Amino acid sequence: MSKDECKQVVLDIIAEIAPDEELSDVKPEVALREQLDLDSMDFLDIVMELRKKHGIEVPESEYGQLVSLESCAEYLTPKFNALV
Repeated sequence: MSKDECKQVVLDIIAEIAPDEELSDVKPEVALREQLDLDSMDFLDIVMELRKKHGIEVPESEYGQLVSLESCAEYLTPKFNALV
């Protein structure tokens, strides 16, 4: 899976948990919570969906790796590729 595909997976999850958010203008390097109306429960929902739908475990100590769309791609792409 490429980084762009990984970003799309994250955006798809956000679209499910926050359907009213406009995702077409999300800047990859800016913190998601600064751009979108996401609270800590929404963030946990993202982590839970990664585990349920994709089998990706994100330990609580590594939540900081999921701050922006770019950091999500950096962190998650190797994890997705390890599943193949």
